Amino acid sequence: MIEVKNLTKKYGDKLAVDDISFRVEKGEILGFLGPNGAGKSTTMNMLTGYISSTSGQVLIDGIDILEEPNKAKAKIGYLPEIPPLYVDMTVASYLDFVYDLKKCKLPRKSHIADVCGLCRITDVKDRIIRNLSKGYRQRVGLAQALIGNPPVLILDEPTVGLDPKQIIEIRTLIKKLGKKHTVILSSHILQEIQAVCDKIIIINKGKKAADGTAEEIARSLTDKHRMTVRIEGTKGTKEDKDEIVRALKSISGIKYVRADMMRENGIFDYDVESDGETDVRREINELCRSKNWNILMFSLSELSLEDIFLKITLGDNIVVEDGEIRKEETEKIRINLKLDGEAEVEDDNDDDSSAEKAESSKDNSEEKDGGKN
Repeated sequence: MIEVKNLTKKYGDKLAVDDISFRVEKGEILGFLGPNGAGKSTTMNMLTGYISSTSGQVLIDGIDILEEPNKAKAKIGYLPEIPPLYVDMTVASYLDFVYDLKKCKLPRKSHIADVCGLCRITDVKDRIIRNLSKGYRQRVGLAQALIGNPPVLILDEPTVGLDPKQIIEIRTLIKKLGKKHTVILSSHILQEIQAVCDKIIIINKGKKAADGTAEEIARSLTDKHRMTVRIEGTKGTKEDKDEIVRALKSISGIKYVRADMMRENGIFDYDVESDGETDVRREINELCRSKNWNILMFSLSELSLEDIFLKITLGDNIVVEDGEIRKEETEKIRINLKLDGEAEVEDDNDDDSSAEKAESSKDNSEEKDGGKN
């Protein structure tokens, strides 16, 4: 239904989208992920024909978006991040206007009524759009995308700014629409992509970095053996955490250990990765027995979508722990939030490096004092 071939977009010397290719079949919901500035919105704007590509091709149901724009766009329903609403119109008059704008051939009254019922806006159809809540405005924006019953829906951040109840309603609607339409969904909410989408594309720095289901991408990223162990130490406090992490890291074959959030009072989950060749479960069990620690849960685990996203966009060995994003054993970034809303970014260096800096500072200070005397 949607085929993208070698899509490229340049703004002067800046390469915003770099040779992206992918396919989305009828009835599939594709999740489009990427950090800010990765080229997501630029790609979606080219898919809808809002901007032209520098090179490459976008086919909507076999129709080139640049060669036959009107014919291709007639097959697309588009909801941008900010819905294109005329806020001084009523919902009914706005959808009536969109019906004419799209030159829709379906029976006007029944079709608009069906779209209002699907988006659950029938009860507000006679109200001025300006007076609607954010959630209802988002639904009206989705309704305009559905006018004409287009086979392709492109939705850019459809749940941004909505409350949890509204988010669940929009997600449910998107899944329902995915049974009859081809849907491309862009979102920064990883849980939303995982809950709704059949396939995922992650772009980074203008390039396609991953394409497939979350499970397929996870398998392609790592062949390491991962597990989660919930361990209760002898003290039943946070003091156990560092001791347990050190002990787990000492087991031969374990490459990485991270203490996750506290799951019960004084009890933590520990994410463990082995080298993929060693079964370390018996050694972990023996370690806990010798230390009088209780194993309360032991499960094999796969990379989460958050792990996948961080590994692709930030590189290998990325760890999120206690509000920090850091690169294991190479660099560490800590963001300290102040009460006035400002933020400081600090680099944590090892003790030797800190000692060298302190010594260097001391030498410089002595040189300055000597110069003054």
